[in-house]
Amino acid sequence: MNVIALLRKRAIKSARTILFASSNPSSFLLSPPSKSHLPLSIPNNHPFQILGRKVFHLPSSNYGSRSFNLSPRNRDVYSHIRVAFKVRDFSTSVETRAGDNNFERLYVQGGMNVKPLVVETVDNKDGENVVSSGGGDWIVNVGNKSNVEETEVEKEAWKLLEGAVVTYCGNPIGTLAANDPGDKVPLNYDQVFIRDFVPSALAFLLRGQSEIVKNFLLHTLQLQSWEKTVDCYSPGQGLMPASFKVRTVPLDEDKHEEVLDPDFGESAIGRVAPVDSGLWWIILLRAYGKLTGDYSLQERVDVQTGLKMILNLCLTDGFDMFPSLLVTDGSCMIDRRMGIHGHPLEIQALFYSALRCSREMLTETDGTNNLIRAINNRLSALSFHIRQYYWVDMKKMNEIYRYKTEEYSTDAINKFNIYPEQIPLWLMDWIPEEGGYLIGNLQPAHMDFRFFTLGNLWSIVSSLGTPRQNQAILNLIETKWDDLVGHMPLKICYPAFDNEEWRIITGSDPKNTPWSYHNGGSWPTLLWQFTLACMKMGRTELAQRAVALAEKRLPVDSWPEYYDTRSGKFIGKQSRLYQTWTLAGFLTSKLLLKNPEMASMLFWDEDYELLEICVCGLSKSGRKRCSRGAARSHILVS
Repeated sequence: MNVIALLRKRAIKSARTILFASSNPSSFLLSPPSKSHLPLSIPNNHPFQILGRKVFHLPSSNYGSRSFNLSPRNRDVYSHIRVAFKVRDFSTSVETRAGDNNFERLYVQGGMNVKPLVVETVDNKDGENVVSSGGGDWIVNVGNKSNVEETEVEKEAWKLLEGAVVTYCGNPIGTLAANDPGDKVPLNYDQVFIRDFVPSALAFLLRGQSEIVKNFLLHTLQLQSWEKTVDCYSPGQGLMPASFKVRTVPLDEDKHEEVLDPDFGESAIGRVAPVDSGLWWIILLRAYGKLTGDYSLQERVDVQTGLKMILNLCLTDGFDMFPSLLVTDGSCMIDRRMGIHGHPLEIQALFYSALRCSREMLTETDGTNNLIRAINNRLSALSFHIRQYYWVDMKKMNEIYRYKTEEYSTDAINKFNIYPEQIPLWLMDWIPEEGGYLIGNLQPAHMDFRFFTLGNLWSIVSSLGTPRQNQAILNLIETKWDDLVGHMPLKICYPAFDNEEWRIITGSDPKNTPWSYHNGGSWPTLLWQFTLACMKMGRTELAQRAVALAEKRLPVDSWPEYYDTRSGKFIGKQSRLYQTWTLAGFLTSKLLLKNPEMASMLFWDEDYELLEICVCGLSKSGRKRCSRGAARSHILVS
């Protein structure tokens, strides 16, 4: 029997077996979970309570083994494994058994505590690499080992990252936002933020350490939709917290227990609920499955329920007629007042990515068909909307410059009544001939022409932009390198507000003075997303150039949160040092460059099927132009 046949035979056999995380599976159904693993309170109407059983217990002794959780000596080998079959073929997949009622019933009974299939590699005595899944050892073909030595800067960054790890009941659960030993007033930087943990999670996953990521995903899921309030108003069902903190609560008889205390915005500056947390959670859930091969996590009933709750919250109908997601100021990475309320590009790019992730991960059942249909329709409409109306290059600028206003018909060219006088003077000279970008925001009679780096980079990663638009964005960054990169990659936005504009829009925010913090500051954490975007578009040399620049300065400057001045020359005036997502972004960038085959698992290619979905209902509206045809015309292959 050849290797492929043996692998498939063992994979099918393993996939039929439900592996429980205890020798006594029934104990998970009959015994209540330990209080130390529960949040502070769980409302009676919480969706996981409705399931009729406690799902929050994570036995610490049985979650130590994770897919591709390799020993240090095998990590280099792991990066070069060429397994001749898809890892997902031997995961305990619900999706492939959507019509099998017996399997689905068995999975629900034990699914809350199912131990995922463990896949790890070890070297046998003959020097061959062996894959073990708990049901036997198989020899697989392995590429040549390529031992890439870590630099001293990387070793220092790993040491700092590991020192920032937060534990809960003895298990790693996340990383602190910042871990500066000299900071006596950490404010909320001693918490675990969902958006901040993403680069840390990717660094751990790319290194083969998945336990902390799995624990993070499951525990943050437990915190979803708490009955926290701001002036007696509850957050929407499905909302994920911005951050959480592990607190020690005293009990009787000098005993203590650990609890997770989440923040939904009721303690944040401005009291704004985080829109991006749930979107990042979905993106990280997909990344976990892609990089580990353990798809059983996303197929758990509680995870599927949490995923649906986030989607239902984001897809809820309202008064807004745009397919983009309507949010308030301060609801994303830019969590201060910066004039990004409405439909900021960052949220739209993350929203698009989360929808594409969800479509991959949702288990197809009769109950999810309508949700999947809604996702497809929204993806089609959103991609057309962003590509058509957010895109700016020289050609589009000249079109806006000659706009006619006050057009009322359905055939209007200037659909949002944009006045040409809105085009800022700086933009006319700044935009290059061969480049372009997606503007920061679009609302009726208003276009925010600022360049927002995260939204543009993530539009490339998710293929929200067309192939030609994606290349044009990188062309612009390369041409305007001194403005957007300068001494430290990368500007969070360009240009900065100043003078009266700064006073009016930011409310005279002393932290957001011109070219500081969110108002044109430079944020090294954006490095990993820039690296991923460059690798996707075959522009790796740009990423290597930026990474080399950061590697020289970051350790000398003690890994600051952000940099100030127009060129990013000075450490931010209120910047925290030893900022975790700064060093994690650097490490993730280095690992992505070393492992291009794994980097390819984290971005999306163009989805041509979306262009076949008509979302405007021609038969009912009688419109002459359908977004489907327009969207097709925007697929310009260079």
